[in-house]
Amino acid sequence: MFDALLCRWVPLAAALLLSGCSTLDYYSHLAGGQLQLLQAREPIAELLENPSADPELKQRLALAQQARDFASAQLSLPDNGSYRLYADIQRPFVVWNVFATPEFSLSPELHCFPIAGCVAYRGFYSQGRARGAAALLKQQGLDTYLGGVEAYSTLGWFDDPILNTMLRWSDERLIAVIFHELAHQQLYVANDTAFNESFASFVEREGLRQWRAKQGLLHVDPQGERQREQFAALVLASRTRLQQLYASDLPAAQMRSGKQAEFARLRAEYRALREREWGGRGRYDDWINAPMNNAKLLPFGLYDQWVPAFAALFEQAGRDWSRFYQQVEALGRLPAAERQQALTGLSAGT
Repeated sequence: MFDALLCRWVPLAAALLLSGCSTLDYYSHLAGGQLQLLQAREPIAELLENPSADPELKQRLALAQQARDFASAQLSLPDNGSYRLYADIQRPFVVWNVFATPEFSLSPELHCFPIAGCVAYRGFYSQGRARGAAALLKQQGLDTYLGGVEAYSTLGWFDDPILNTMLRWSDERLIAVIFHELAHQQLYVANDTAFNESFASFVEREGLRQWRAKQGLLHVDPQGERQREQFAALVLASRTRLQQLYASDLPAAQMRSGKQAEFARLRAEYRALREREWGGRGRYDDWINAPMNNAKLLPFGLYDQWVPAFAALFEQAGRDWSRFYQQVEALGRLPAAERQQALTGLSAGT
């Protein structure tokens, strides 16, 4: 998946209050999964003092604690118990998220929670349950996509732990995700997934840049970051063309044919980019070669859409994190249409 970007929230309290979008069985599943995770937590400070603990685990957790301290001291992110605990949940992903869209739309099927609002996915602690839910949606004629998630935020409801699933990442990716998830705790706007994820993505990227500078580190993978940006640009351009197609009055058969032609174009453009600029090696080959549909493109619009707007706002705030958060909070209080207009203006530099 696209650099493990699917970091989500699954607050237990919201799940218990959920109405109208699932069943009691689903509530029970969420509550049980969250409870299992909470029970698996142990203080990182104690693990670091334990002489019998795995040395490699201790090294990674020590690094995570340095980043956690940096997040609050330098990025003004919440100073709480999150990411000062560790949990080994004995599986490769903590949850599996199911995305769904209509056949001729890039608008996600929403799932609504009274506290956190509506989000563009539905999470499951069991891969089997997620696959079953995706199959049912597919039977309804929807495009579906299932993605494994290594980390999520409970938005401050609980002290979120570092998970064993997160330790498969590079040091930089581990640090970046801590910043990303704490950004969700800093600010969350109900019913606006693109706003929330773009905000957290900006905090993650700028935070990681400042972390490197503070540590005197070179960027360990500048080519990888450039590939990521170029790949995202390809997919976002493809999304734009698909939106134009779906807004047309073409008959369904022609629209279906045009949709498949667009996916073929995306693959061709990716392969041309890979040969022209990446030396024939592409880190997204598996993603691009797997089956394609609308739902698979959803995360790109959610995580990248407003990052340039938040970058511009950060500069307007004099690169002061506290002032920046105040201005982001003010944006979040605007009605949805005004908020989008303001973000569009920031992205365009107006």
